[in-house]
Amino acid sequence: MKVAVVGATGLVGQVMLKVLEERDFPVTELIPVASERSVGKTILFKNKTIKIVSIQDAIEAKPKVALFSAGGATSLEWAPKFAEAGITVIDNSSAWRMDHDKQLVVPEINASTLSKTDKIIANPNCSTIQMVMVLAPLHKKYKIKRIVVSTYQSISGTGAKAIKQLENELAGIKGEMAYHYPIHQNAIPHCDVFEENGYTKEEMKLVRETQKILDDRTIAVTATAVRIPTSGGHSEAVNVEFEQDYSMNDIRNILDETPGVVLQDNIDANTYPMPIFAHGKDDVFVGRIRRDGSQPNSLNLWIVSDNLRKGAATNTIQIAEYLVSKKLL
Repeated sequence: MKVAVVGATGLVGQVMLKVLEERDFPVTELIPVASERSVGKTILFKNKTIKIVSIQDAIEAKPKVALFSAGGATSLEWAPKFAEAGITVIDNSSAWRMDHDKQLVVPEINASTLSKTDKIIANPNCSTIQMVMVLAPLHKKYKIKRIVVSTYQSISGTGAKAIKQLENELAGIKGEMAYHYPIHQNAIPHCDVFEENGYTKEEMKLVRETQKILDDRTIAVTATAVRIPTSGGHSEAVNVEFEQDYSMNDIRNILDETPGVVLQDNIDANTYPMPIFAHGKDDVFVGRIRRDGSQPNSLNLWIVSDNLRKGAATNTIQIAEYLVSKKLL
């Protein structure tokens, strides 16, 4: 089928192209889209050189599906135009996530909510995806009351400008800054813009998106999001309070049997998740699982995932795969 990738030259767009190849998605014709200054340039896909086209040309090419990763403003303007042309959009920005009429999908959790009428489908935030992948099966068994999450997020979540800032700082070069402060040897408790309540947009995404994906607005969520100088992979310290008590063996068995989740939890062998091991992989890794002795029915977990893959590109393509498998495209 014809597949458009909108934002094909960006960090996530490049990973989308890689994942489409790796997973052998049935692409008969790829339509790469980027900004006007990139139109006419080429990208390599499956050892073929393909010209980048404008976003209007992509609509006129009539792809079956368009994978968007070009920012919220582009999505708000163009996703409805693709949808009006009968093209299914899977959008990686925050533009449509909290729209009541749009599905917010992690395929392993709630792909069954999708139908042929869903022409704009939202891909959740990277930090939300990895957290709900681990918590969804536990919520099903024990029902979550409250989540306290602190994130340790890679600079790749900010984009190429942030990666360049770190490279410059490591080399002692003064250059363009993606952040207000140096990121090398630093931790910045400021991901995205601040909202009126004093929380950042990134922190509030964890609150709102988790409730929507798990289809439970009663779950209380509070978050602190921190940017750290790792080049790939987000980490999260998560404290969960359930409505009922649990068995540690049951928790480990549930997570060990959850598709897409890898249990790395052997402190005797110093085995626990880290970004360096999650890099380039599609799974979500969980470990450091331990009972919270300060609060009844509570649990601590450490969750790590590659934010450009399962946190963005891979999840987007898994949604497309589900649509293909259910003949919804």
